[in-house]
Amino acid sequence: MQPPRLSRRTSSARTAERTLAVLGAAALAAAGALTGLTPGVSAASSHREAPLIAGDPKADNTDVYAFTSPDKPDMVTLVANWIPFEEPNGGPNFYPFATDAHYNIKIDSDGDGKPDTTYTWTFGDHIRDDANQFLYNTGVVKTLDDPNLNFRQTYTLTATDSNGNCKTLLQDMPVAPSNVGKASMPDYASLRQQAVVPLAGGGQSFAGQASDPFFLDLRVFDLLYGGNLKESGHNTLAGYNVNTVALQVPKKDLALKGDPTRNPVIGVWSTTDRKGAVVADSRTNGGDKGGEGKGGEAKGHEPAKDKGGEGGWHQVSRLGNPLVNEVVVPLKYKDAFNALAPADDHTVTPVVDKVKDPIVPKLVQSIYGIPAPATPRNDLVEIFLTGISKNSGGPIQADLNSQLLNADVNKAAFTPAEELRLNMAVPVTEQPNRLGVLGGDLQGYPNGRRLNDDVVDIELQALEGAAQTGKIVPALAAGDGVDSPYRQPGATFPYVALPNTAAVNQADSVHPGGGIGAGFGGLAVGGHGTPVVAAAALGGGAALAGAGFLALRRRRANRA
Repeated sequence: MQPPRLSRRTSSARTAERTLAVLGAAALAAAGALTGLTPGVSAASSHREAPLIAGDPKADNTDVYAFTSPDKPDMVTLVANWIPFEEPNGGPNFYPFATDAHYNIKIDSDGDGKPDTTYTWTFGDHIRDDANQFLYNTGVVKTLDDPNLNFRQTYTLTATDSNGNCKTLLQDMPVAPSNVGKASMPDYASLRQQAVVPLAGGGQSFAGQASDPFFLDLRVFDLLYGGNLKESGHNTLAGYNVNTVALQVPKKDLALKGDPTRNPVIGVWSTTDRKGAVVADSRTNGGDKGGEGKGGEAKGHEPAKDKGGEGGWHQVSRLGNPLVNEVVVPLKYKDAFNALAPADDHTVTPVVDKVKDPIVPKLVQSIYGIPAPATPRNDLVEIFLTGISKNSGGPIQADLNSQLLNADVNKAAFTPAEELRLNMAVPVTEQPNRLGVLGGDLQGYPNGRRLNDDVVDIELQALEGAAQTGKIVPALAAGDGVDSPYRQPGATFPYVALPNTAAVNQADSVHPGGGIGAGFGGLAVGGHGTPVVAAAALGGGAALAGAGFLALRRRRANRA
């Protein structure tokens, strides 16, 4: 299949995608600002995006990425992160994966909103001495089986097909430990490399800690970047870590009928399942469960019981496109969305209505006098729910990343569903543009998502409907001033940067305000040592920041 050609309307549609994201986040930010929260109780991207998951960080999906591997173009790399805002010095227990959860990455190759392949990671703890030690490690750690590493984790990786048949791909593989520090782990890069394991038939797997690749400036509540934009350009997430699972697999393993030439488009999302936990109500179907596929229960997994039964595995977190739950979904439905299967998205009228007629553009118009784009926003429906294709019936007349482009798709069974869609036929870009499709780089977001894709700036462009005009909004050209992750991704698998070790909230006599003043990307503290940055500032703030940023720029333009 030839790489798709996009019209100006298409690249602008990407912009609209970001519109929803940032605009919706603004509303959440405004609400969150009313409640001051303590450090670690923060939100960004899909960090702490719904009330219930906010209290369960080990199950909280933060971001998901899908891209053709730049050094192995016949492979696709899938990356999913959990546990937001890991402060590097968070001992003595640091940040293990949950042992009572299923961590999943799901692939929909035929566009019906249900997983054709589900990759599931389950974790186990191993403690050498829990009776006489409190330390994570008792000396310098040089290998993953070093006797000085008192706490270790291993994982099992399975793949479940659409009929529920489950195959074990890896068993008892080592997890890279949390990066305790240079004294304990002087060559952490070597430890991380030891946790990269090969897959039979090609590919690689990794589980461990990484520097959070998401990036943005959230200092919106200081009079919108200081009242004159002087405070923009600081990555609020700098210095924080996340827990990562990464998988590199041949494209044929993901494509419909194993044929990436005829069927290059896939949909991707990650989920977390908890045993016995139910976050859905009677208006949802509880979401697809763990290893459960399209045809029944997965062999090798505990059967998924009815959502009301005790002891079953239930989906409690979900993530496809960044910021969707924060941005599009009203507060009333956020927990239910986290438990919902993508195949059911189109049936939830209140959520679909907010895609077609998003809340925040009206808010921005009422506050700043900037006209909201005309509704219904069918361009956003296409971006979020169907993928972009001339056959999708949406206003964007271009072919990019809808499963409708797959030659063997049953179009009658195609179902609108919120997924991160990737066209694997688009070749690797030699010089990637951080603005993705909006910047003329068809391999970038929203065609999958790479670690350096600047989803916030793209969303800022979408604030005023650039997806409809096909033109970049001049007032937003500078974005939030944060153009790349705190640590650059690597050139080889697993690509995510090594985890940070410096204290995020570090303060000294020169910078008594804490991490922000010292440049470590942390929370400022007040005169009594009390955190003063609200969770909203660390979460939905990106959106409100965009609104304020746009308003200030417009005011300047008017003055000129």
